[in-house]
Amino acid sequence: MTPVTVLLGVLAALLLIPCGVLCVQTLSALLLRRQLAAVHKPPAAVSDLPDVCLLMPAHNEASGIATVLRVLLPQLGPHTRLLVVADNCTDSTAAIVREFAQTCEFIAVVERHNAQLRGKGYALDYGVQHLTNQPPEVLVVVDADCEVAPGAIDAVSRLCSESGRPVQALYLMKSPRDAGVKVKLAQFAWLVKNHVRPLGFQRMGLPCQLMGTGMAFTWQQISQAKLHTGHIVEDMQLGIDLALAGSPPLFCPDALVTSMFPATAEGLDNQRTRWEHGHLGVILSQMPQLLWQGVRRRNWALFAMALDLCVPPVALLALLMVATMAASLALTWGGGNWLPLTLSAAGCMMLGGAVMGAWYGFGQGVISFWQLCKVPTYVLTKLPLYFYFLVKRQSSWVRSKRDGEQ
Repeated sequence: MTPVTVLLGVLAALLLIPCGVLCVQTLSALLLRRQLAAVHKPPAAVSDLPDVCLLMPAHNEASGIATVLRVLLPQLGPHTRLLVVADNCTDSTAAIVREFAQTCEFIAVVERHNAQLRGKGYALDYGVQHLTNQPPEVLVVVDADCEVAPGAIDAVSRLCSESGRPVQALYLMKSPRDAGVKVKLAQFAWLVKNHVRPLGFQRMGLPCQLMGTGMAFTWQQISQAKLHTGHIVEDMQLGIDLALAGSPPLFCPDALVTSMFPATAEGLDNQRTRWEHGHLGVILSQMPQLLWQGVRRRNWALFAMALDLCVPPVALLALLMVATMAASLALTWGGGNWLPLTLSAAGCMMLGGAVMGAWYGFGQGVISFWQLCKVPTYVLTKLPLYFYFLVKRQSSWVRSKRDGEQ
């Protein structure tokens, strides 16, 4: 074999791994979906619920935090309190929360000001330190721009208390009204990442990644965690750290937390850049360690988390597969070896089957088949994002601009 053939063969073989993982997760999720359709779980008795504190980091959220708090109010009570950390706020976020606290004894707010140490991780650490004198049994992290569905807090906190492991709620993004195809495709990609894939692993008894909001921890876990960092995807890093410490996160699809994609192109681009640059950075820095520790400890949960982590954003995976397929086809056309083309074709089939399966089982309410057919255009629009990851990677936390902000 020529060096080019070997290189293409190795690349195609490596890409088979994330394509295969995605395909297996999707198939498993489709099977689990049928089983869940007939399952109706009774609500937990109040006496079974642990003492819970919701921790909400908030940075300049005055435009929407009142709506979030109104939705949360029915879920607060003697067993469930809320602490808002108004972090480096220059607006009326803290004042709005104080108004709610005057009418609800289960709401409190603290303010943090540190212009040098910015980011969600620092706000979470400040809140945990504030709770040290009166710690809850379970701490649930909820972002200040998220809507928590009824019963979600009880579901994740009870599962966390019973299992002794971190728990991740089902966290979905919604499109603004009259959103274009690009945003709908982004919503579908989010659905695959945050619903289909962790649901598939849950069926196999495997852990999930943490997703940033709707996360529940025992007090021992969160009080000992390294939170005071400016990492742009602190949630993924925290989940990996806890898994390495012996507590891989569990997925709780019965608990729903939702948020809205920004309506502006600038807000959407900022949000996507932070998520995907952070995700790719974690893959490069943490996946080898997880894989090695899983093999060394003979720990299937760590090994599975490493495999899950090796799946890049679907758009990037599609770009890599198409490029490898095209190069392999050109090589074969020129009289080269068939192996790279065979491997890349198998990867493309698995990727395409996984995407179609996810759409058929979970995504038809999000995007139509004809909109799904515009995936190639959507993938091409993300080329600059991945190019800038190579030449100018975003490494510091930047808050996404909320709708209506200037």
